[in-house]
Amino acid sequence: MRLFLVLFTAAAFAQQEQQRQDPPLRIPEGVRVERDVVYARYGARELKADLYLPGVGAGPRPAVVYIHGGGWKNGNRNAFSRQAAHMAGLGYVGMCIEYRLSGEATWPAAIHDSKAAVRYLRAHAEKLKINANKIGAAGGSAGGHLAALLGTTAHLKALEGDGGHARFSSAVQAVAAFNPAVDLVDFGKRANPNATNSVTEFLGAGYQADRALWELATPITHVSAKSAPTLFLHGDADPTVPYAQSERMAAKLKAAGVRAEIFTAPEAKHGFFNRPPWFEPTLKKMEEFFLAVLGK
Repeated sequence: MRLFLVLFTAAAFAQQEQQRQDPPLRIPEGVRVERDVVYARYGARELKADLYLPGVGAGPRPAVVYIHGGGWKNGNRNAFSRQAAHMAGLGYVGMCIEYRLSGEATWPAAIHDSKAAVRYLRAHAEKLKINANKIGAAGGSAGGHLAALLGTTAHLKALEGDGGHARFSSAVQAVAAFNPAVDLVDFGKRANPNATNSVTEFLGAGYQADRALWELATPITHVSAKSAPTLFLHGDADPTVPYAQSERMAAKLKAAGVRAEIFTAPEAKHGFFNRPPWFEPTLKKMEEFFLAVLGK
């Protein structure tokens, strides 16, 4: 069997998949986009996000943090702009974030940033008219990995980081993970120990060199009864992240008594949700899931 991990080295492919926006971005009437909002600081380094603010409803509203993919080494915060705009039209605050990529900082920088984004929303809940008890996360591929970690590691203080607003919780109440890399250990077991790939670059060490590190960074490791309800959206012909990863984590969540669903795209490959014919069905499924779990 060919190693799925090898394809993660083609981060340019993942970036191209993100940027191929068909249909194009449309901002619903009344929705306001506030760009380049600084949500975390590490010394002189500022991390920015785009906020999609609903024009309907008095609040408090649910909110969702959107996390782009790109093998943890590429991509930008525009990747989920269409989904964020759509959900803002339904009354959801959206936050599309940048995070420190592996070329700048290795693990756990990216999860520190993702958690800082959730804390930012809670810290500004009154201003943004957010219900602090109804915050979700969505992401694709590497971003799906980070979203899944948000849903499973609220109890791990070591992963909080020091990006700001430390007194607020980073827990999320729902996760939508698009072809997510949720089992890094599986990748590590399959990999050539002498190979350089994006997972190794992201973590800063190969699997054979530090197995405990790979386990810590693996969402499925941390599944418990306190994990967030999760929707997996995955193509069953994905050559980059095996569909079986979503199956295994969904099964483990269900065994723990946590709501878990899988939207299966027959014969679809990686990044399938970015374009027709799957963009609209996946958007609708995510909408239905968030409305069911987080409410209107």
